Amino acid sequence: MSGLVNVLVTVAVIALVVVRQFSARQISGDRRWWLLPGILLVMALREPGLVDEHHEALSVAVLGAQQAVGLVTGAAWGWTARLWRGEDGALWSKGTGATVYVWTGSLVLRVAVYGVAAALDVHQGSSAVMMALAVTLLVRSGVLVLRAAGTPASYGDTADRAPFRQTWKDRV
Repeated sequence: MSGLVNVLVTVAVIALVVVRQFSARQISGDRRWWLLPGILLVMALREPGLVDEHHEALSVAVLGAQQAVGLVTGAAWGWTARLWRGEDGALWSKGTGATVYVWTGSLVLRVAVYGVAAALDVHQGSSAVMMALAVTLLVRSGVLVLRAAGTPASYGDTADRAPFRQTWKDRV
């Protein structure tokens, strides 16, 4: 795939994710939460030019810094999302004001990493951006799955409640 296609795919995924993040979305029990990040990661790894041939060590260091920013951003993004259970017991998620700060900080850090790479004359292609986005989405989804597992059932939801026990008042 060409660099232009990578850029278009990355922009489309970011637009989709941002729109979905800031609207209330039901979290399903689907076990395919890793699918979209996995596809992006495979697309990024298949592209030649992930590492600059002229500056391999520096390029790997910059790529590692981008992935570290992706890890931190994904974790912070997952922890800043608001989780709640609806009346029917379904789990919902929505980004908060803190999520906006996470996104802004992420963009500033990514621009700084690209600035350092440019200053060192290290070429970073669109596949590096796609890989960092995949890591961010993968970590965010993983954090949400972990948080969802720990979110208690809402009052009146019989599916997740312990079996009914009689109290001493009920026996009298």
